Amino acid sequence: MSIKKYLKQFSKEQLMEQIIELHKKYKDVKTYYEFSINPNSDKAKEEAKKIISKCISTNINCDLKLREARKAITGFKKLSPLENDIADVMLFYVECGVNYTNDFGDIDEPFYNSVAGMFHDAGEYIKANGMKEQFKQRCKKIMDDTDGIGWGFHDELSDYYYEFFEDAKFE
Repeated sequence: MSIKKYLKQFSKEQLMEQIIELHKKYKDVKTYYEFSINPNSDKAKEEAKKIISKCISTNINCDLKLREARKAITGFKKLSPLENDIADVMLFYVECGVNYTNDFGDIDEPFYNSVAGMFHDAGEYIKANGMKEQFKQRCKKIMDDTDGIGWGFHDELSDYYYEFFEDAKFE
């Protein structure tokens, strides 16, 4: 049975009761409806950034939680905010990762793969949504801030940067 067919068997009032119950029970549903009612992308963006900064904190007493940080980005994307806000949050993740490795030294391959992968994804997203000029300098700063970091991290980010900002090769 499809969800549409299943839902047709309920009255409007019953459907409203189910939605209210889901809203109370599941944080993701609550976040979705609150954003739909009051689409404040800035508030949702700041919340996602807050989670990311806690998960990739340069505070010595905090554990690194890349999966949780990525989950914050995925959750933010599901709200369908503005494209530039999505790119901003993705790049914020990368910036936190770069700051982390610059503060603590070499980490490990999965860490660098995650951060470089997000830089690649952000670049693809920026390019696909016609926002290259808006984010070019920020991406360059990220790339420059990785100079001297091991594991081929700087080389990988440089390759991605010049892939997405082809014109930068000639500057």
